[in-house]
Amino acid sequence: MTILLNPKEHKRYYPDAKSKEIMLKTIEFFENKGRAKIKEDDRKRVWYSDFLEFQKKNKLFAQLLTPSQYGKDENYRWDTWRICEFNEILGFYGLSYWYTWQVSILGLGPIWMSKNEKAKEKAANLLEEGNIFAFGLSEQAHGADIYASEMALTPQEDGTYKANGEKYYIGNGNEAQMVSNFGKFADKDGNIPPYDMKNKEQYVFFVANYKHKNYELIKNVCDSQNYVSNFALHDYPITEEDILSKGEEAWNSSLNTVNVGKYNLGWASIGICTHAFYEAIHHASYRRLYNMYVTDFQHVKQNFVDAYTRLVAMKLFGLRTADYMRIASDKDRRYLLYAPVMKMKTTTQGEEVINLIWDVIAAKGFEKDMFFEMAAKDIRALPKLEGTVHVNIALILKFMVNFFMNHKKYEEIPRQDEVKDDTFLFNQGPTRGLGRIRFHDWKAAFEQYNLPNVKIFMKQIEMFNLMGTKATPSIDQQKDMDFMLSGIGEIFSLIVYAHLVIENAKIYDIDEDTLDQIFDFFVRDFSKYALNLYNKASTTELQMEWCLEMIKKPNVDPERFGKVWKIVHSLKDAYEMNE
Repeated sequence: MTILLNPKEHKRYYPDAKSKEIMLKTIEFFENKGRAKIKEDDRKRVWYSDFLEFQKKNKLFAQLLTPSQYGKDENYRWDTWRICEFNEILGFYGLSYWYTWQVSILGLGPIWMSKNEKAKEKAANLLEEGNIFAFGLSEQAHGADIYASEMALTPQEDGTYKANGEKYYIGNGNEAQMVSNFGKFADKDGNIPPYDMKNKEQYVFFVANYKHKNYELIKNVCDSQNYVSNFALHDYPITEEDILSKGEEAWNSSLNTVNVGKYNLGWASIGICTHAFYEAIHHASYRRLYNMYVTDFQHVKQNFVDAYTRLVAMKLFGLRTADYMRIASDKDRRYLLYAPVMKMKTTTQGEEVINLIWDVIAAKGFEKDMFFEMAAKDIRALPKLEGTVHVNIALILKFMVNFFMNHKKYEEIPRQDEVKDDTFLFNQGPTRGLGRIRFHDWKAAFEQYNLPNVKIFMKQIEMFNLMGTKATPSIDQQKDMDFMLSGIGEIFSLIVYAHLVIENAKIYDIDEDTLDQIFDFFVRDFSKYALNLYNKASTTELQMEWCLEMIKKPNVDPERFGKVWKIVHSLKDAYEMNE
């Protein structure tokens, strides 16, 4: 049995009938639509009104994205367990369908986090009517540098405001009746405060409607099914009822919304890769070259085993991260490390999975009738959205000292699949103090297993920690973004990733052969990152010696590899999408 999603044999556990019904109806919608129509709509850049009408009719976004306090019945809640599943299913059938859902999540974040009850009630009613939402954070000139936002609210004599400015890269900006806009308060003459990373009082979140005459929809900045808008507000009237949050609350809402939303990108990668994997193993298993099946070649087996184990690891990490998001509280914010690792690591692993299987199916991956052709294009987007990989590594590094030291005793966290509303995600509070968050001891999860590659990986971690104490990065090196991000940061991210993977392996009863094969590529990746750190311009001679100590070869076990290959090859007929 595999942990991978198979829509034709959907066996995931749901604690309630409605959640299962939502997922099965969604699968049925896409299977009835068929691969040919999905691919045609992708090529012709067709706005996915059929999917939006389907979700409207079945109140899918309403039930999945409305906190229970504002919902119509017990089926309405913000339940991360089933949100993960919906993410994965949408990614499985096409990134565009996932995208309109994802940017609705982002648009709802500042609303559910606000104290504006009228805005929340309005959002709940719009969800019930089947509407979508948008998150007006980015601007063309500034991208992720939201300190430099130029969208401004200018106060008027009657106590209202006029909004002026442009937003860029805003999904759903063409049809969102509530666009959550991040901006600044200007003075009465419209002058925007100067760039100031300490003054949080200048910020504001407010809502706008795409139908308003002062809302100019300029263009779709991307050539895709999605509408990734550039829009402008021209003296758009704003009242206090339209304002979601001010000052530090608005600032916190921007970052906390991204904390919730960026986690979903990893699930989109998992969905895309799973579909592409089924398609590739099916094709390769029935194709003969040089009087052999393609899957008889050893290098092909290696690629597929690597792709499969990377994909299993992606899903194990994603599910475990969801557990920590669901139990989060003011006293347990460990998820703030795991969410950015999910974003940067799972999405880059998704690229690696596609690369591995593309090397097998080669030219077949370009064919217009293959799902793979779409997957190969779309998988590249996910590491680059909701903050680049390096932006997220910079965040991850804030947790490194407390991950390895100053451990705190927490109760063991079981799988979090119960019916409940994850309300803390909208009450996260201040975004500061990340360096004070404490973690449980990472060693315990590894020590449960007496597996060769797990032991080698632990030795690599030991060498990394010794380098940190015996050849501590200098002040200048700590300011060197290349050294810290693509050097130290990649290694630390891998360790955190491996920790939750092995922690979740017991929960999902992953067989030891598969787990040790996962650590086979973990050891190789660790060695690759160590060599990369060795080659950095600022790495010292002593640090280079420690880098060489980290470079290890994984344990080679043909019998173990053969058992995992048997699992992989057994999937050759597991799933084919309806044409």
